Amino acid sequence: MTDIAMIEAAAARGAGHVRRTPLLSSPFLDEIAGRRVFVKPECLQHTGSFKFRGGWSAVSALDEATRTRGVIAYSSGNHAQGVARAAQVFGIPAVIVMPADAPALKIANTRALGAEVVLYDRAAGEDRDAIGAGLAEARGLTLIKPFDNAQVIAGQGTTGLEIAEQAAEAGVTAADVLVCCGGGGLTSGIALALEARAPGLRARPVEPEGFDDVARSLASGRIETNTGPAVGIFDAIITPSPGQITFPILHRLCGPGLVVTEAQAKAAMRAAFTRLKIVLEPGGAVALAAALYQPEAVTGDAVIAVASGGNVDADLFARILSEGED
Repeated sequence: MTDIAMIEAAAARGAGHVRRTPLLSSPFLDEIAGRRVFVKPECLQHTGSFKFRGGWSAVSALDEATRTRGVIAYSSGNHAQGVARAAQVFGIPAVIVMPADAPALKIANTRALGAEVVLYDRAAGEDRDAIGAGLAEARGLTLIKPFDNAQVIAGQGTTGLEIAEQAAEAGVTAADVLVCCGGGGLTSGIALALEARAPGLRARPVEPEGFDDVARSLASGRIETNTGPAVGIFDAIITPSPGQITFPILHRLCGPGLVVTEAQAKAAMRAAFTRLKIVLEPGGAVALAAALYQPEAVTGDAVIAVASGGNVDADLFARILSEGED
């Protein structure tokens, strides 16, 4: 299981490779939320999302002989790019299994980073796990899961180490830290880091409406699954359920989950672009959406939102920006 020592070791391996992202603020966002709002823009991380942290942590932790044979991952795009970039830096093979309906930008970027992309039809029920397992066995590749992997969680937890230091610098010692959540790798990693380095800060997962498996799991105390609608615009954080490794951490350390509407996520994307000059993808905007448009669900005079990624196709982003002023 991941612990603070593993997170600190991941931070040490990432020094000079993983980008330390800032903590941003805007009085305009404070006015919307009715409290101080701080945004951790992981859209500025290498490959455009926090996933590079976990990808680098997992690849760099492998022994040299294992790493040289190459790695394999499955992802709709952000984990794909994180692992592909880490493999590229180490000069090793990377195979990424991606859904054919993933955003075109994410597929193109993964290929541009030197990875072999294998597409599958998730709408038709093709099993990415089976595809990945077959390729891993045939080629001797190491599978790096997107969230249920101790070293991936450790890498994502380095975000929490930075938040703890930056919040203290801003004079924030007690606040909710809202985190965009799919399988729970980022949220659980941040929760572990905060437990050790900033116990007054509490991680809370945020999900889009219709894909609230983590919120429901936290409420019931057991792993719940999604059986609902098509992926839509939230491809970055759509998972069937929280992970077997991540859920116990989430259940022990996190506050109740939050759920936002598609309209709120789109409004947060517009606000981030207008007020902070950053680009967020829909799945990367749900935490900020909760901070801005569900103030009654958050306690304290400050809130921290992790903007987890910015890999959005240009036409979708332009369409969302044109839908309204916030």
